[in-house]
Amino acid sequence: MTQRCAFVAIVGRPNVGKSTLLNRILGQKISITSRKPQTTRYQILGIDTVDETQLIFVDTPGWQRRPRFEINRLMNRQVRQALFDVDCAVQVIDARGWHADDDLVYTMLKQAQVPALLAMNKHDLVKSKSDLLPQIAALSNSTPFEAFVPVCAKNGKGVEDLRRVIVEIAPNREHVFPASQLTDRSERFMAGEIIREKSMRYLGDELPYRTTVIIDEFRDVDEITHIHATVWVDRDSQKSIVIGKNGALLKRISTDARCELERLLGKRVYLKIWVKTKRGWIDNPEALQLIGLTD
Repeated sequence: MTQRCAFVAIVGRPNVGKSTLLNRILGQKISITSRKPQTTRYQILGIDTVDETQLIFVDTPGWQRRPRFEINRLMNRQVRQALFDVDCAVQVIDARGWHADDDLVYTMLKQAQVPALLAMNKHDLVKSKSDLLPQIAALSNSTPFEAFVPVCAKNGKGVEDLRRVIVEIAPNREHVFPASQLTDRSERFMAGEIIREKSMRYLGDELPYRTTVIIDEFRDVDEITHIHATVWVDRDSQKSIVIGKNGALLKRISTDARCELERLLGKRVYLKIWVKTKRGWIDNPEALQLIGLTD
């Protein structure tokens, strides 16, 4: 049988559920999530292979209208880059209403000239499902998407409908990855992201954006994976917040991260985390290059 393969960019403003949608499509978590915007910082490929069709999804950071720091500019650049090397794009919005920042994302889609679908996520939060119909009608008049698909990434409703539409667009092409592969990212990379995710869930609204994670060591010894990680903060005053009273918060972050890493790796994990001040890292190109963000 003829194989089909498509690269599909998932784009949208921050916190509309792009990574949750990708994880739901794959049936496995490969992209970290949180309720805080700008959780995703990197392009991550999610590979969905079913029979003769392979869909390669490109999860992207949320598009930011006014990037404050170098890290934000580089995140926006990843979104632009993703759109020029794909067969189609899925713009994710909050089904409760079109936002001004959704216009910015849609403008990029038009400039990239790729077939685009609109995934109207969180439709379970719309008070009346009949409210979606006039919204879809209005959007279809102003934004010529190939299809409008209401979805709920959290519980999976509508996600298979979205996948079927994408499959119809997929060109005849040999598969790029083995059928068993789910992502292009290494276990070492995933470890850093899982630690960062747990940090984001326990820290306040502003501090998570001032932290990142460096994996200093990742090695297997006697069937135990040893992981040493450093959490960078922007200021000395932030170290005590991350560590917590008598180290309680850092211990909670470490425990949660270790448990998830053991499920991911299928083996015991020894995890040690340090906290270090790296002043101005979010606006320093050399520091950002160390964490994999570069032009």
